[in-house]
Amino acid sequence: MNNGTFPHTRLRRMRSDAWARTLIAETILRPADLIWPIFIIEGHSNTVEVTSLPGVERFTVDFAVEKAKEAEALGIPCVGIFPCVDSADKREDGSDAWNPDSLACRAIKAIKTACPNLGIMVDVALDLYTTHGHDGLLIDGRIDNDKTVEALVKQSICFANAGVDALGPSDMMDGRIRVIRDALEEQRFIDTKIFAYSAKYASALYGPYRDAVGSKGTLGGASKSTYQQDPANSDEAIREALLDIDEGADMLMIKPASYYLDIISRLKQMVHIPLLAYQVSGEYAMIKAASLQGWVDGDRVMDEALLSIKRAGCSGILSYAALDVARRLN
Repeated sequence: MNNGTFPHTRLRRMRSDAWARTLIAETILRPADLIWPIFIIEGHSNTVEVTSLPGVERFTVDFAVEKAKEAEALGIPCVGIFPCVDSADKREDGSDAWNPDSLACRAIKAIKTACPNLGIMVDVALDLYTTHGHDGLLIDGRIDNDKTVEALVKQSICFANAGVDALGPSDMMDGRIRVIRDALEEQRFIDTKIFAYSAKYASALYGPYRDAVGSKGTLGGASKSTYQQDPANSDEAIREALLDIDEGADMLMIKPASYYLDIISRLKQMVHIPLLAYQVSGEYAMIKAASLQGWVDGDRVMDEALLSIKRAGCSGILSYAALDVARRLN
C-alpha cells in the first residue's frame, strides 16, 4: 500500500488545527464510558476521606444516593457499590455477604429507588466480609474453590433480590460464572448482567483499595496468588476469558488496566463481547500523588491514561476519577 510521499503527503497538515484534530480523532472518551466506584460506610450524613486515595471519600448511604444522582446527571451510566464492612459483621465464612440487610444491599436499594435508570454493579467475592480478607472460604489453610462457589451463588442471589443490575464476580474461582448464571436463570433474574473479572491479576496495585474497604488489616501479608493470575502470564488470561464467555458472562473485566493493555488488546482482537477494565487504586493513586507534587499535570495524565484503556479496546472503565473526568468532559 502506498502511503504517499513528502511533500505531497504531510501528516502534520491534519494536526495543524484543533477542529481537524477533533474531526479525525480515532478514540473519544465520554462520561458514558465510565463506571464510578462508590465506597459505602455505616452511619448517616457522613463522609470519611481515604488518605491513600487523594480526592476519594467513603459515603454513608444517604450521601451516596446524592453522589449517585450527580454521577447520573453528568452522564455516567453506572456506579459500583463497595461496602466498608464493620469488623463486627465479618465472619470466618463471610456470611454477611448474603445478608439481605447488609450495608451493600441497603445501598443498592436506596440508589436504585432514587435513580431507577442508573446502572448499579457490585462485586461478588467474600474478601470484604471475611475475618481473613480472602476472596474465598479458607479451609485448613487453603481456599476451597467449590465451597466458595456455593457461597458466591448465595451472595449473587442476595444482591439480585436487592435490585442490582450487574454482578462482578471478582473472586477468580474456577467455574463460578456458570453456576451463578444457572442460579440467576432458575430464580428468573434473566436480565441481571454478569461482568466477569476474567483477568484479575495478583497485582501490587491494590493497596489503597484495601485501605478504603478495611480489608488490608485482615489480609495481613497473605498472598492471593493461588486464585488471582500471575502478572507474567497472558495466554492464561485468554483461556479464562473464553471459559467465562462459554459460562454466560455478558462482559469481561481486566484488572488492573494500564499495566495490562496488552491483555485488553489481545482480547479485543479475539472475542466479540464487550470489555471492561478497572483502573485500580494504585494506578489512580500514583497519578494523584505525582500531581500533588507538581511533577505532572494530573488532569491531563488521568485523561490520557483512561483514553489509552479505551483505545486498547474497552467499552467501559471503572475509575475513581470518573466523577472529576465527567465534569471536565462536560
